[in-house]
Amino acid sequence: MILTNNLTPDSACRTFLSNDISFVSFSNAILFDGKQVIHPERLVRYENDMSLIIDDTKSAEDKKRRRDIVVKTDINGVYCLLSIEHQSTIDKNMVIRCGNYEMMEYLKQLKNKKIKGLVPQVMIVFYTGDKKWNAPVKLSNYFDIPEELKAYINEWKFIFVDVKEIDTSKIKDEQTRYFIEAIQEMYKGNYEGLHRRIKMNRDNFIYAAIITGSLDLIRDLPEEDEIDMCEGTERRRKTRKENSIIIIESKIRKCIKSTRTSNTK
Repeated sequence: MILTNNLTPDSACRTFLSNDISFVSFSNAILFDGKQVIHPERLVRYENDMSLIIDDTKSAEDKKRRRDIVVKTDINGVYCLLSIEHQSTIDKNMVIRCGNYEMMEYLKQLKNKKIKGLVPQVMIVFYTGDKKWNAPVKLSNYFDIPEELKAYINEWKFIFVDVKEIDTSKIKDEQTRYFIEAIQEMYKGNYEGLHRRIKMNRDNFIYAAIITGSLDLIRDLPEEDEIDMCEGTERRRKTRKENSIIIIESKIRKCIKSTRTSNTK
């Protein structure tokens, strides 16, 4: 049983993606259109303990910064680092942050005498906020470049993924697909879309509700490992019906009060 009081959208998403099958299924869908290029049994969790010195207006101190999820794996015999950075809010400095993470990692590799050559990195920024992303996704978005210099300015970008726009048909793992679809339906307010006769992992449903702020959906959830989505939707429908009755009764009372006031004049 998970403690929802201690979970934020960021920690909920990180916990979900810490599962190797979920990470692989998500990454294969985003990077390879669902083709099974990455395999869970070949993942190695990678320690990304780089420390960055960040200027702080209040205090100059070292702050530990970590990428959310980093794994090492091989693709066609070539080792690489795959990372997912979750964002629940829009960060205009995201390109700089991610570029900093990657360069610090390359510097760390250079200091490691055991590594021959550098291990390439691929970074996905996974955005799960409700608003439309309006921040830069590549370095050139930050400035105007004279046409004469475009061929000489270094570019850097990350792979941007908005949860609301993911094609879930490319996600092979059932529970990972349900998780993404649940977030999409919750954001749409389409609780009928959740009403399907499937079994979804209870913890994943809670993570989706926390990410979208749909906390009313997880009150009084059954304790089973899997939940019937129909039951949750029925509970939501009942709550909405009760709320509608309250609103109607309130409007009736206001009308009656208004009529009585008019009659006394």
